[in-house]
Amino acid sequence: MSSSFMGEGFTGRRGGGEGWPGGAVWDAMDQLRGQFDRKSGQRMGRGDVRAAVLALLAEKPMHGYQIIHEIEERSGGAWKPSPGSVYPTLQLLADEGFIVAEESNGRKTYSLTDEGRQVADAAADHPAPWEAQNGRDGARATALPRAGIDLAQAAAQVGRSGNSEQVKQAVAVLEEARRKLYAILAQD
Repeated sequence: MSSSFMGEGFTGRRGGGEGWPGGAVWDAMDQLRGQFDRKSGQRMGRGDVRAAVLALLAEKPMHGYQIIHEIEERSGGAWKPSPGSVYPTLQLLADEGFIVAEESNGRKTYSLTDEGRQVADAAADHPAPWEAQNGRDGARATALPRAGIDLAQAAAQVGRSGNSEQVKQAVAVLEEARRKLYAILAQD
């Protein structure tokens, strides 16, 4: 964690300053951050967003938020496209004549045109982009990094806000968790 994130109160104490038990928390944080710094899941290309949108709209009309949610759901959380990638893709597909938007109650619902259905049908023999994501080990791809990030955030909060005794307790919990994780790997 950078010193700007930690605030002035932690400057000079990081790395286990003498007499301060929080150093072990920051060491653990550095290890977790090193392993999980990369974004969970895989960054998908623009063509994948396009293919995903076409595949979903081939099933039924949807609005943009539904598309984002469906992709996240179907990829097991490994891929959640941003509105900044979905909405421009929807506009491009509309400009190309593959989809149309109907506005109802202030919300645009997108559906395929006949030409868009032909494009979606032609791609139907290829796996959907979220299926390629699910082909990877889901626990390794999403659940474990997310759990590590959540743990790192909790440890950072204790390091920022906890008193000396709370920090000592947090270090003990992290050390026990580390031992238990290695014990899992030792099982056969």
